[in-house]
Amino acid sequence: MISLAIEGAVAIATLCRPPVNAINEEWVARLGAVLDEVEAARQVCVLWIRSNQRAFSAGADLALMRSRFGSDEGRRKMVDFTRELQAVYARLEGLGKVSIAEIGGAAMGGGFELALACDLRAVADTAKVGLPEARLGLLPGAGGTQRLTRLCGDSTARRLILGAEVVDGAQAVALGLAHWVAPAADLEAYTGSVAARIGELPAAALAACKRCIDAALDESRNGYEVELAETGLLLASGETQQRVKRFLEKPK
Repeated sequence: MISLAIEGAVAIATLCRPPVNAINEEWVARLGAVLDEVEAARQVCVLWIRSNQRAFSAGADLALMRSRFGSDEGRRKMVDFTRELQAVYARLEGLGKVSIAEIGGAAMGGGFELALACDLRAVADTAKVGLPEARLGLLPGAGGTQRLTRLCGDSTARRLILGAEVVDGAQAVALGLAHWVAPAADLEAYTGSVAARIGELPAAALAACKRCIDAALDESRNGYEVELAETGLLLASGETQQRVKRFLEKPK
């Protein structure tokens, strides 16, 4: 369902459930196990999530939905499943590594919510992304309404969610849903170059930067104080001291 390969500082998680990486309970459990492995790999500072199927992920498994919608008990189980999906996406969002989603094909519903839980998103020009659940009388319940609104503001979130709108790669970047767009044939190489570049940076500094950005989004926290605390910790680290020393000793 999801394979994992670790190449130096970069962990590559490949969605590989034919034909469209549909999301079910086993898929959620596997994503949790992948996050366990990535968290435990101290040398890893980047998690690159991609697909080897024609879609990045088309969202919830239709067979699962069919089995759950016919009874009150089934519908309760569907809510429980969505809660589990929320939880694993929250783990991804809070991961102390930089996460990058390579969206080479359709990312719909829960599949796009997976990408939204990542720090960075690169998308193919031909890919389609969206949260069209309203077409089925549903809503993007795995964090989509929250993350999309925080990401690009309530105006764009209302347009996309209330209009059940699906956009292509160029539109996704223009609307702030993704950071980079590339031709489909070049997307893997482009995303790999971004992952490699970030992978050369100190893991502790990247994790600290993420915590500071998170603090900026939390009104209950003083982000400036978080910056000072994290700066103090980094200044005391051996790797930071070595990097600063080399920088200061460079011929000017």
